[in-house]
Amino acid sequence: MTDSRPDIQTEADVQRLVDTFYQKVNQDELLDPVFNGFAHVDWQRHLPIMYDFWSSLLLGTSRYSGRPFPKHMPLPVDATHFTRWMQLFEATVDELFAGPVADIAKVRALNIATMFEYRLRKRDPLSLL
Repeated sequence: MTDSRPDIQTEADVQRLVDTFYQKVNQDELLDPVFNGFAHVDWQRHLPIMYDFWSSLLLGTSRYSGRPFPKHMPLPVDATHFTRWMQLFEATVDELFAGPVADIAKVRALNIATMFEYRLRKRDPLSLL
């Protein structure tokens, strides 16, 4: 039996991944208060940045330029938040896509979550990582 889910191949795929993932975040009892209560994310502004970020990582577009970590430093999060973030991200990828790029998306998300969680635990603003 073949898997009918497509791989992540286009900008529309990236946008679908990001939109679906953040819909889940906004409905999650652990993450919603961080994104919407504490950080007051402006979703109209934030989502296009996330499209560029994930497009750069998954499609090699190089559209994202920036330093995402410093914006996360003030957030009141711990390993529990990163674990939930990963659960939602992996579930979203698996729900929508299958293939090598989908697998890369999950690996890159895990790498990002692991590094952010480590650096936030250390709260080391001078780190070059």
